Amino acid sequence: MKPQRLRADVLAGLTTSFALLPECIAFALVAHLNPLMGLYGAFIICTLTALFGGRPGMVSGAAGSMAVVIVALVVQHGVQYLLATVLLGGLIMLAFGLLRLGKLVRMVPHSVMLGFVNGLAIIIALAQLEHFKSGEAWLSGTPLYLMLGLVAATMAIVYLLPRLTRAVPPALVAILGVGAAVYLLGLPTRTLGDMAHIAGGLPVLAFPDLPWTLETLRIIAPYAVLMALVGLLETLLTLNLTDEITESRGYPDRECVALGAANMVSGVFGGMGGCAMIGQTVINLSSGGRGRLSGVVAGVMILLFVLFLSPLIERIPLAALVGVMFVVSQQTFAWASLRVLNKVPLNDVLVIVAVTLVTVFTDLATAVLCGIIIAALNFAWQQARQLYADSHLEADGSKLYRVHGTLFFASTTPFLNQFDSAGDPPQVTLDCRHLSFVDYSAIAALDTLRERYAKAGKHLRVLHLSERCKKLLKRARVAHD
Repeated sequence: MKPQRLRADVLAGLTTSFALLPECIAFALVAHLNPLMGLYGAFIICTLTALFGGRPGMVSGAAGSMAVVIVALVVQHGVQYLLATVLLGGLIMLAFGLLRLGKLVRMVPHSVMLGFVNGLAIIIALAQLEHFKSGEAWLSGTPLYLMLGLVAATMAIVYLLPRLTRAVPPALVAILGVGAAVYLLGLPTRTLGDMAHIAGGLPVLAFPDLPWTLETLRIIAPYAVLMALVGLLETLLTLNLTDEITESRGYPDRECVALGAANMVSGVFGGMGGCAMIGQTVINLSSGGRGRLSGVVAGVMILLFVLFLSPLIERIPLAALVGVMFVVSQQTFAWASLRVLNKVPLNDVLVIVAVTLVTVFTDLATAVLCGIIIAALNFAWQQARQLYADSHLEADGSKLYRVHGTLFFASTTPFLNQFDSAGDPPQVTLDCRHLSFVDYSAIAALDTLRERYAKAGKHLRVLHLSERCKKLLKRARVAHD
C-alpha cells in the first residue's frame, strides 16, 4: 500500500471512530443496555467486517435500526436473551450470504434506494436533537446558545477547511479543534462523558447464560429473524450506495457472511448486534477512507478508547460530534431526488416519498418492503397495459390473432378481452411469437381461452410457442397444438 493511501485510511479511520462513539453509546442506552456493550459490538463488528467483508470503505457497528428491534426483548427477558438473539441473528445472516442471496438487493428499485437514503439522513439529523436536551427539558439561555455556537463552528470547519487543504479530514480537525477550544477556554458545555463513562476492560468470551431449550428458541427466534432482516437490508443498501460513491464494485454475499460471523462473535463476547452504518460510512468515505485499513483503524480505536483513552475521549464536547453528524445528514440526503420530482413518473415520486416517510416513522425493513411492493405493483400494472393483439381474417376464412406483450397474473383479463369467441369463425389461430408466458396464471388464461372456443364449437390453434412456454404448458398438463 502506498504511504499516501495508508495515511489517508488511518486518518479516515480515526475520524470515523469519533463518530462511532456517541452513536453506539446512544443506541445501547436506547436498548436499555450498558454502553460498553455498544462499544464492544462496534469494535468487533467494525473490525471483522473491515477485514473480511466484501466492501472496503464501508463501516459497520452497533446500529440504531437494530437497537430499536430488540428493546422489547431486553425489557422482558434480559441481556442474556439479547446475546443469544445476536448469536442466532448472526447465524441467519451467515446462511444468507453462504446461500448467495445477496444478489436479491438487485430487486430494490432506485426509487427505493433514494427513499432509504433520504429517510436515514432525516433520522441522523433528528437523532442529534436529543443532545439539545438536559434530561427531558430542552436547553435554553446560555447553554443553548453555547451549544448552537459550537455546532455552527464545527460545521463551518468541516465545510471551509477543504478549501484550504485536503491533507487531513476536516471532520477530524473540527472535532479536535472544537474540543481543544472548549477545554482551554473552560466552556461549560456537555461532553461525551455526560452521556456515559466508557472506561472498561477487554471483552470476555462467555456464551449466553440461559437455558438452551425450544422455549428459549421460541422467544428469541422472531427477534433474531427481524434483526437479521433489518441488518441485511441496511448493509446491502449501504453497500450499493458505497459502490456508487466510490465507482467500484463490492461483493454482497461476502459482506453478508462477514457480517453474520461478526455478529456471532459479538454475541459471545458480550456485544450488541450491528450492521452497516450509513452515516459513519459517509464520514469514512468523505475523509478519504477507501481501503480495509480505515475500518480496522476505526474498530481498534474504539477498543483503545475503552481501555486507555477514556479520560481524554470523555472530554470531547457533544456539540462537535453533533455538528459533524449534521454535515453527514446533509451529505447523505439525496438532494437530486428533489430536483427530479417533477421530471420522473408519479409512481416513482410516490415510492421515494413513501419509503422516506416510512423509514422515519417506523423502521427500515417495513419501508423497503412497502417501496418494493409499490414499485412491483406499478411495474405489473404497466406491463399489463402494454399487452395488445393484432387480428385479421385469412384467405381460407379462419381468423389469426397475433398477441404482443407479457402474459402473467396482471394481464390475463386484458389478454382474454382481445378475443371474440362468439363472433369468430370456426377456425382461429393464436400466434404466440411475440407473447411471453410468465407464470401459472398465464397457462390458466390460455386454458380458459381454449375452453371458451370449445364451448362455442370452434377450434383454437396455438402457434410459435417458445420452448419455455411449452415446458410450462406440459407441466400444467394443458394440451397444445
